[in-house]
Amino acid sequence: MDLTPADKPTVLVVDDTADNLTLMAALLRDSCRVKVVNHGAKALATAANAPPDLILLDIMMPEIDGYEVCRRLKADPALSHIPVIFLTAMTDEHSEEKGFELGAVDYITKPLSPPILLARVHNHIALSTRTRMLRSLSEKLSRYLSPQIYKSIFEGAQDVSISAVRKKLTIFFSDIKDFTRNAERMQPEDLTYFLNNYFSEMSKIALDHGATIDKFIGDAIVIFFGDPETRGVEEDARQCVRMAVAMQRRMRELQAVWRDKGYRQPFQVRIGINTGFCHVGNFGSEQRMDYTVIGSEVNIAARLEQNGTPDGVVMSYETYALVKDEFQAEEREPLAAKGVSRDVRCFALQGIHPDEPEQRAGIHQNYAGLQLTLDPNRLTEETRARARQDLAAALAALDAAPPA
Repeated sequence: MDLTPADKPTVLVVDDTADNLTLMAALLRDSCRVKVVNHGAKALATAANAPPDLILLDIMMPEIDGYEVCRRLKADPALSHIPVIFLTAMTDEHSEEKGFELGAVDYITKPLSPPILLARVHNHIALSTRTRMLRSLSEKLSRYLSPQIYKSIFEGAQDVSISAVRKKLTIFFSDIKDFTRNAERMQPEDLTYFLNNYFSEMSKIALDHGATIDKFIGDAIVIFFGDPETRGVEEDARQCVRMAVAMQRRMRELQAVWRDKGYRQPFQVRIGINTGFCHVGNFGSEQRMDYTVIGSEVNIAARLEQNGTPDGVVMSYETYALVKDEFQAEEREPLAAKGVSRDVRCFALQGIHPDEPEQRAGIHQNYAGLQLTLDPNRLTEETRARARQDLAAALAALDAAPPA
């Protein structure tokens, strides 16, 4: 089947000899759209204006020779992908080696052999087309994977097989308060806009902080730090909390934007963070697998988020212990997590929004030798009795101990 002009690949022929331009145009016109120029500067301008599929480039030209034209093409990110075939009467190995070093894909000597010229042009155009298709497919696939996972797979560092390792990670969970109820009141188009806007903004912040985005589950986001790249357990935890603060601050800005668009009840997000040993790796089947993290510590992060407050961040003690030199937090009542035998100590991050004064009831003191948080309004009859006993024991210990 004959190709239409629109289907034909474009070849730019660059040569300062008119007879050569005429010959190559005649050879290629049945299978290609041919553009001819007789000067290096014209070649660069033509390629920049409408990038061809391939360039046939003479080396010996006045003012700007073929080597320099090739060097400038390869230095331009918008043009560097174009395959360049050098045409030359020079047959020494040094000239050929120099051409390949500059990024040329082939080297054809003059006088030209029409069958060889046509075969190499068609082969390199086909190869370039397949390369572009693979690059496009790779870029599309990258959106289904966290950048770190994508990079490790394509660089060969990550084996695509069912396997997992045990590591100490910091796990992040977030969800939108009353999402199901609010979603029922929204038009599908509005819901799609707000949800995708939210995910996009949070993903940018996560990637800026080096997070591994695990998955989106409905309105929830699961993120972890410490694999496949880590800065150390402590710094991973710090980065996670920094990210959470940045997210809540960005949410405050987005809430104002959403109100301006007429949405009276903009999304509010709860965040839970926990640090502990988990299994991370590929889980699933040989046909379909997911790079994710599992374990009781993941469940704890989810429970912390579920028991958090809108616009807030709740951490486990394991995370707070790693970040307390940088962040202030208030201890809350412990919670029970499914599959975890111990009660989980909870710490609510303070100072997320520095423009707002802290509204905290009771007594809050934290300095060397003393860490005290007392909110009488939150004590039940049972815990009040326990608090009196704990405070009495603390006073007795204080009276008995000599000054430092």
